[in-house]
Amino acid sequence: MDDEKEIRQLQKRLQELAEKSSRQNIYTFTGFFGMAQLDVFHRMEQELSYAHPKLCGGSELAERMVVRFGSPEEMGYEEAFPIVLLKIEPSMQKYADTLGHRDILGALMHLGIERSTLGDIFLKDNCGYLFCLDSIADFIVEELQKVRHTDVRCRRAEMSEELIKQEKVRQSLTVSSERADVVIAGLYHLSRTGSMELFRTGKVYINGRLCENNSCFLKKGDAVSVRGKGKFFYDGVDRETKKGKLCAGVWIYL
Repeated sequence: MDDEKEIRQLQKRLQELAEKSSRQNIYTFTGFFGMAQLDVFHRMEQELSYAHPKLCGGSELAERMVVRFGSPEEMGYEEAFPIVLLKIEPSMQKYADTLGHRDILGALMHLGIERSTLGDIFLKDNCGYLFCLDSIADFIVEELQKVRHTDVRCRRAEMSEELIKQEKVRQSLTVSSERADVVIAGLYHLSRTGSMELFRTGKVYINGRLCENNSCFLKKGDAVSVRGKGKFFYDGVDRETKKGKLCAGVWIYL
C-alpha cells in the first residue's frame, strides 16, 4: 500500500475494530487482507495486542487472511471465522477450458464482488476451491455460472484440508549463506541482482511482513512469499560442505 491516506484509513479501521471488541466484549472481524494490508496489520500488532488479534485464511497456504479481534479466554466462548469454502467445477469437464486462478478471479470480479470478501483460490483437477466470507457465499453459488467460455457449477464444500491438499516436498539448496536474497536466488534460479530487485520492488514478504532488507537472515520456520514466484517455508541448514557452502532445505508446494 503506497497511498499514505489508505494506510491511515486502514490503521484507523483496525483500531476501531480492536476497541469495539474490547469495549463490547464481542468478536470483530476484518475482510480478507492482501499482503500489503497484512503488513500494515503486523506493524500495529503489538499496539493491538490488548484485543488479542488472530489471523486465519482457511488454509496453511493461504496468503489472504481475515483478522479476528477477541479470544475465548476473554469472551468466555469461541466464535469461528466467517470463512467458507466453495468448490467451482465445470458442468462438463470433458469440454471445459483449463481454468486458471485469474480466470476464476476475473469471473468473480465481473459479478461486482468486493475483493475483500474473497480469499485465496486453489486449483485441483481443473476445479477451483475458493475461500470467501460467509456473507457472500450464497450469492456466488447462485450467480457464478461461467468462467471464461466454460459453464460451471458452484457449491459449498467441506472445510477440509483434504479438498485442497497439495503435495509438499522438501527441496535442498546449496547456498553461501542464509541471507534471504541468497536463498531466494538459489530457489528460483535468479541472479543476485534479480533477487535483490524483488526486494527493491516490494515483492518479498517474510511471515506476513514486507521485507525490504535483502540482507536479513532467514530462520527455520520462516514463511516467505515472493509475488509472482510462490511461497515457501525455510527449514534451516542441514550441513556445511567441505568448501564452506551451506546445504539448506525449503518446503514448497507443488
